[in-house]
Amino acid sequence: MPIRMPMTVPKPAHLRQTILRATAALAVAFTAASCARLAAVDSNALWKIVDLRCVPSQQATGTPGQCTVVDLDKRYAILKDIVGRSQHLLIPTDRVTGIESPFVLAPNAPDYWDDAWVSRLYVEKSVKRSLPDNQLGLEINSQFRRTQNQLHIHIDCMHSKVSDALARHAKDTPGEWRWDTLDGQRYRIMRVTSLDQASNPFRIVARDNKDAAAMAMQTILVTGAGPSAEKDGWLVVNSGLDVDNGSGSAEGLLDHACRVADDK
Repeated sequence: MPIRMPMTVPKPAHLRQTILRATAALAVAFTAASCARLAAVDSNALWKIVDLRCVPSQQATGTPGQCTVVDLDKRYAILKDIVGRSQHLLIPTDRVTGIESPFVLAPNAPDYWDDAWVSRLYVEKSVKRSLPDNQLGLEINSQFRRTQNQLHIHIDCMHSKVSDALARHAKDTPGEWRWDTLDGQRYRIMRVTSLDQASNPFRIVARDNKDAAAMAMQTILVTGAGPSAEKDGWLVVNSGLDVDNGSGSAEGLLDHACRVADDK
């Protein structure tokens, strides 16, 4: 005759904790799935997440809600992208459509690139290790190669083959464009010693793309010129749909799988 073991009945407090953990996990999964569906059908999804969820949460509770961080003073939010293991996005808390917006060139415009570069630490937190600055990159797509109509700068790891190719520009004279082919497409590269004021990548690219229509065709990527950007400077990488064999997106130079973090 089989022996019946006494059934263990969870204590009420333990049961409540179990239910709360399960509910929280379901809420996170539901939110991520909802955001994925929202982004697929709504070109204003990023703006709605920041403006309707993250900013109100920061204002009301001091916590960023769905975002990783909200800086109300500097007017940007950082959001973990649903694509990739480490990709984050810098998104203005102001309504800014994209690279073509005159707002990015206004005298009082925030230094989005500088803030995005500081925010690379969230990529490193995701992969649980520090990375050399020339293995980290920032990128913005042209108006015609994006899915969202709210400015967002991608922050993620670089493809190692691209970092290796860009190494030949590590000692370029600052402030001068050099043309090169990366991943089969033409880009121009400029080494700079800062990412703000006159060296703001938006301002650099706008010098010979004088209006919104010309800027709308541009893509920009920024990465460290060497292992330490503070010492080595940065590389501003630019192409456009108006360039022979050019591109309106440099996002392919980033590696959303962040394989460099797995290298020994």
